[in-house]
Amino acid sequence: MMKRALRIACIALAALSVAACGIYSFSGTSIKPDVKSITINLFEYKALKVNPSLSNDLTEAVRSQFRKMTALEQLDMDGDLEINGAITGYDVKASSIAAGDVAAQSRLTVTVKVDFTNRKYPEEDFTNKSFSAYADFDSTNSLDAVESSLVAEIIEKLVEDIFNATVAQW
Repeated sequence: MMKRALRIACIALAALSVAACGIYSFSGTSIKPDVKSITINLFEYKALKVNPSLSNDLTEAVRSQFRKMTALEQLDMDGDLEINGAITGYDVKASSIAAGDVAAQSRLTVTVKVDFTNRKYPEEDFTNKSFSAYADFDSTNSLDAVESSLVAEIIEKLVEDIFNATVAQW
């Protein structure tokens, strides 16, 4: 009987300790309890090679990640947190060479610069932080044939990196 009471007390104390710190969450974020909202602005497209849907797709993917992983209210302006970004690179280059100096694989790389503002805790702000992700494809395929699946894979990687840098602080 005494062991059971001690065990219950320890579990209750541990649960209280986790809840009391107020910044731990099981989604992996470290958002302080007084941060309630976020503004995620459209990622501007500044790369030389044009992908007409990438700006909207990336912006919506970041917004969706914050909806799924946090309880922050998304506002059009003046959120406690704010993310501004620009797509600065969209490049295709050979990633491996086959016999006869012919590209065996090519690599699509997308580079994004992000500004993060935390109006409650400005020490967490960062400016012009660069994020880059890539996906390789067989050079026998044209970029047009594989572009949509590559871009989806790249967006997923970029969203994870941006999310981790802003609210998971990894």
